[in-house]
Amino acid sequence: MEKCVIATIRKKYSKEYVEDQMLELEQLVEASGGQVVCQVIQDKDRPDGALYLGKGKVGEIKAVMEETESDLLVINDELSGSQIRNLEKFLETRVIDRTMLILDIFALRAQTRESKLQVELAQLKYSIPRLKGKGIDMSRLGGGIGTRGPGEKQLETDRRHIESRVYEIEKQLKKSINVREENRKSRIKNNVPVIAVVGYTNAGKSTLINTMLSRYGVEKDKQVFVYDQLFATLTTENRKLKLQHHYEAIITDTVGFVNQLPTQLVESFKSTLEEITHSDLIIHLMDSTNHNLALQKSTTEKILSDIDAIGIPKLDVYNKADQLTHINGANQKELYISAKTGFNLERLEESILNIIYGKTQIYHQHIDFNDYGDLNFIENKTDIISREHDETGTNITFKTREKIYERYIGETHHGKNL
Repeated sequence: MEKCVIATIRKKYSKEYVEDQMLELEQLVEASGGQVVCQVIQDKDRPDGALYLGKGKVGEIKAVMEETESDLLVINDELSGSQIRNLEKFLETRVIDRTMLILDIFALRAQTRESKLQVELAQLKYSIPRLKGKGIDMSRLGGGIGTRGPGEKQLETDRRHIESRVYEIEKQLKKSINVREENRKSRIKNNVPVIAVVGYTNAGKSTLINTMLSRYGVEKDKQVFVYDQLFATLTTENRKLKLQHHYEAIITDTVGFVNQLPTQLVESFKSTLEEITHSDLIIHLMDSTNHNLALQKSTTEKILSDIDAIGIPKLDVYNKADQLTHINGANQKELYISAKTGFNLERLEESILNIIYGKTQIYHQHIDFNDYGDLNFIENKTDIISREHDETGTNITFKTREKIYERYIGETHHGKNL
């Protein structure tokens, strides 16, 4: 296991904020297979142009790294190419920044061809402005945190070669975008609403989807991958649900978010994240036990804003309620559940249906004898309360949701509302 020292400057942020950031950075290092042996925080208004940290503090870090036999310094910020080179020269060891670390984790987690291409694209875009003065090796053969590259291959350092590779990847990813667009058109044509589950990495999104699949899934055996680690999955998974017998929906798992998610990753995964922007409902799933919940919530909301998903109906859902001693139920917009135990899943289902399909109402309809399609739809897609036949057709009383009635019966079908 690679020993690492992590460091940052406090700037204008509070002590608690910086400590939370360093805790998250430590978790990111662990997710990449490293071990943090020491963390360094320097009170400083702005980064040093040459070394990011002050020269004296870098000297202290050098002594600590020699004493602990550490292999790597990780800075909780994005560094310039010259800052990385200056630090490596001074410390005589490898240095990476937060962006490189997150890119490394994504490279480690990427399993599908599309996600590997997306990660490679992000790494290349990150490398381009850092080529000046030094060639860049995106997959150093020695291995280690921050060195994992797409396919473990040596990348050319020439800018034109990298830009050519960027063009080629974007062309390949466009094919995936076209396939996704066709699938999206098919869902729209079939009037199947889409629910996107978003949130901070490791909030329990995949666990929630699997629990819902076990209850409401059309194909219950098609579980999504779950593992207790940051960024366990980088792919978009779509599964069909059948809620309360009649109501279909597609539920979508998405890439987990993290504070200061690199711009290059957001850009590279834009086609994947676009699934969120085309959804009918966003479930913002949060870990209610996390002491840094407010920051995680604002981080997710910022990313939703960045991808223009703010106008979509959103349901705030607080997960891991089984680990809480007290639940605040005063705010009706906040829903506490346990994806693991299934606690409050019925309430979540009802909230989803109310947003997507509207509230349940009782309707009375007269269906003419020749309107077989209308009668067939009502009998198969609603809950029949009563029916009576007369000389012109059928008087039927049924229960369904407002938007179903408006979309398929009140407007599309020609029955006369009594």
